[in-house]
Amino acid sequence: MSLQEPFRGLFYAPFYAALARGAYAREGVEVRFIDSPGPSLQTDAVLEGRADLAWGGPMRLLLAHDKDPACPLRLFGAVVMGDPFFLVGRAARPGFRLTDLATLTLGSVSEVPTPWWTLQDDIRRAGLDPDAVRRVTDRTMAENAQAVADGTLDVAQIFEPLATAMERAGTGHVWYAQASRGPTSYTAFYGRTDVIAAKREACMAMVRGLAATLAWFANASPEEIAATIAPYFDALDEDVAAHAIARYRALGVWTKTPRFPPEALARLEGAMLSAGAISRTPGYAGLVAEEITEAALA
Repeated sequence: MSLQEPFRGLFYAPFYAALARGAYAREGVEVRFIDSPGPSLQTDAVLEGRADLAWGGPMRLLLAHDKDPACPLRLFGAVVMGDPFFLVGRAARPGFRLTDLATLTLGSVSEVPTPWWTLQDDIRRAGLDPDAVRRVTDRTMAENAQAVADGTLDVAQIFEPLATAMERAGTGHVWYAQASRGPTSYTAFYGRTDVIAAKREACMAMVRGLAATLAWFANASPEEIAATIAPYFDALDEDVAAHAIARYRALGVWTKTPRFPPEALARLEGAMLSAGAISRTPGYAGLVAEEITEAALA
């Protein structure tokens, strides 16, 4: 089985741990890992048959199904079902509320769209029109983090390990964890229906490998996890990574089994609909091949 990653990110840690620990091989399936081509190209790789499976955001499948109701892509094997992004400001703000953004300038994530789509839904639910928020939309997370540190930006939307690095440097404090809203589907395996059917046993074996990894992940020390995935990250500060992993785990960013929570997909669908990113959705049954996961874990 060939497996494509979308981009290199710490919140994908269980996927790297599964590869590093040989979890798939123990289940009898050989996995050929394909490095990131960039987020915008991974869906095409699966559709065009250059990869059997990928892991990535369900949002890309929702976009694809919105464009083409006959889209053959389906999800299975849930891993990241909590939002891994944070709002970080220069000084501590323990009483922060999302409505405070009405008077602040926010540097939102430019690299991928999901963090803003889900945050704008949070803002809307809090009672503030997200269109009223002043945003910087054309900088990277690293650039926004530096602007917060320099005092030229009020708050940045970033992920780990940037948030922990800012805290360690004394240049930022987490004001809001987007995972605090509850389950939101961020990452799972996906493939074409014909490939999933033709390679059903291999897909099931990968789910079992993922299940074993998630069970280990729930109990291993953050330091052990950081050391395990370190080969996938250049110049990884394992101490910072361990702290970030501990925070993500405490926030429930990762599932404990590969079962796909319907409420997690519903929250993402609602956010994308409210953002105008999609106009319709195939729903859980039309998007998630949960029968693969259930058969694998039976």
